[in-house]
Amino acid sequence: MLKNWGAAIFVAVALTSTTAAGALAQPLPGTVSTEVRMKLERDARLSVTETVQVPDGKTVKRTVPLRLAVGNDLERQYQVTDAKVEGKGSTSTDDDSFSVTLEGGQSTLTYVVVGAVAPVGDALEVRWQVAGGWDTELDKVAVSFSAPDSPTSVNCLAGPVGSSQPCTSADLADGKGVRAQEIKLGAGERVDVAIGLSAGVVPPNAVVVEQSGLAAAFALTPASGAALGGLLVLLLGGVALLWFLRGRDAAALASEVGAVTVLVRDQGGHVAFASPDGVLPGQVGTVVDEHVDVVDVTATVIDLAVRNYLWITEVDGHDWQIVRRNPVDDSLSGYEKAVCEALLPQGVDAVSVSELRGRQIDLAHVRERLYADVVEKRWFVRRPDAERNLFWWAGIVIAVLGVAATVVLALTIGNALFGLVVAVGGVALAFGARSMPARTKRGSELLEHVRGLRGYLHGVTPEDVPEADRELVFSRSLPYAVVLGETERWLATFGQQDLYWYGNASDFRRSFPAFLGALDGVLAQAGHLRSLRTPNP
Repeated sequence: MLKNWGAAIFVAVALTSTTAAGALAQPLPGTVSTEVRMKLERDARLSVTETVQVPDGKTVKRTVPLRLAVGNDLERQYQVTDAKVEGKGSTSTDDDSFSVTLEGGQSTLTYVVVGAVAPVGDALEVRWQVAGGWDTELDKVAVSFSAPDSPTSVNCLAGPVGSSQPCTSADLADGKGVRAQEIKLGAGERVDVAIGLSAGVVPPNAVVVEQSGLAAAFALTPASGAALGGLLVLLLGGVALLWFLRGRDAAALASEVGAVTVLVRDQGGHVAFASPDGVLPGQVGTVVDEHVDVVDVTATVIDLAVRNYLWITEVDGHDWQIVRRNPVDDSLSGYEKAVCEALLPQGVDAVSVSELRGRQIDLAHVRERLYADVVEKRWFVRRPDAERNLFWWAGIVIAVLGVAATVVLALTIGNALFGLVVAVGGVALAFGARSMPARTKRGSELLEHVRGLRGYLHGVTPEDVPEADRELVFSRSLPYAVVLGETERWLATFGQQDLYWYGNASDFRRSFPAFLGALDGVLAQAGHLRSLRTPNP
């Protein structure tokens, strides 16, 4: 049953007796009044004829809402067809309202209402708004109603919207119909009339739907429910895919790993350092955290010095000079050549850290070559940065399209949850992009070896290395200690060393960390790389 109608409804039986007709109050001269005759057809359409008296020189308007709230985010919808005016006036109808404009004199308005009959329990109820929505006071409203069978009840309320004030009069007219009238109805006030009929007199045709607006647009519907289900399947599928691709890494990280064997002995009994799978210091950091960082380049500079391509010497106490010791050759990897070219371009054989600070270094090529190297070594199927970017931008595009679809659907056909689901999926993809680069089986095995390499850096002692080989073993291991964040401990373990690749240091344990910090700062200023120092495999 509808509540809080915004239109005035008055129902009266069309009387054939002049005596009965005379019982109804007559409108005062110079006022607006209306007489409404309603007839319920056997197909449940309601034919309405309104005879309206308007004083000469006056124009009145009436707007009847065709969507009425019935609670619980539902609304009842009516449809008005075949509207026309005999006299001075016009009508207009859309999905939301039925409007009438009348000028002075007597006008006859006719139209047909669809949706006035609703089932209520085991009976029927006919409701229509016949006099609500006027922009002027009505002196009198009289309405008659007839149906294929006698009405069983009538309930008539009048006054402001939401009030429970009864109409001036309303009765069943000896069981043959319904009549009602209201005297002095204020502008904008309403009369709400409900007429009961026995079940089966006519077929019900009331239309009740979810309210329009944001609440309805975001209501859970079969379409939006299917979209939510689809998103759940995609998310679960994505989690399963990541679990499959990342499972090898998880197993490598969860396994118990001891120190790997990186110290090898030749036929002459000399001990040397050999990295697992031939991984270089700069490659270690990229494989571990899937990014090229400043520390990867710093460790590469140390490694190039250890391998006699560069010479590092302390000058003036607070500065260091990097000198080309041997030319670049084919034994260097692509990114190592790029590091040499960035620090010592063609024609430059020596440069100080302070000079580098004042010079714009371009490390973009170093980053490109290092990413390419880890793919060439088959530790990754695709470049980690390219894979992150691909899924990031795909997620952003999907999220933007989802937001746009949400707005369009909310303002048009509804089912806005569908667009919202797409947007949420896009955001999830964008945030998940950081986890998309997955190592190959070989890459996961290297991750396990790197953990073992850290165990070696923690466990080895000077006594494990012959004194004659300590300088070389210490030096070859140092770049890996740098990239794995074990520099301080490695220096403490092996103490002071006379090094063939680092000169003029009265206290190497003090000087070397200061050099690392200065070089890190210079490389970080160049951009292109993260300045994260300690990856944690």
